Amino acid sequence: MTSEEWAVWRDVRLRALADAPHAFGSTREEWENASEERWRARLELPGSHNLVAYVDDEPVGMATGAPFEGTYELISMWVAPEVRGHGVGDALVAEILRWAREQGASELRLDVKEHNLSAISLYVRHGFIDVGPSRELGERAMVKRL
Repeated sequence: MTSEEWAVWRDVRLRALADAPHAFGSTREEWENASEERWRARLELPGSHNLVAYVDDEPVGMATGAPFEGTYELISMWVAPEVRGHGVGDALVAEILRWAREQGASELRLDVKEHNLSAISLYVRHGFIDVGPSRELGERAMVKRL
């Protein structure tokens, strides 16, 4: 995704925030009236790799890989309920892992809500390990060595 595709990103992100408000650090209310400029800026995070997954030409998932202070992270991961368990999450994680390796990252980090067992299972399947509490209350940090 590029900032030119901000409207698609907006629609998927708002759907994600409505579907799983507990899974994100921001809320739908914070973003639903955001300006085009703010949406574009989100897609222009320095060094980021933003993805939207499609099934039958419909956007059904999203993820971002981004470097923060020298650490590569997987953020903003979401898959639509109607396609969960059909490989969309696996494809998004695999692409972010590919991207991180291409960037020369030695590991990829993520934070996940500790009660989000399906997401944790997805990440474990891809080789992430729990390394303890995250920066945020109620979240676990997970890391995969690359």
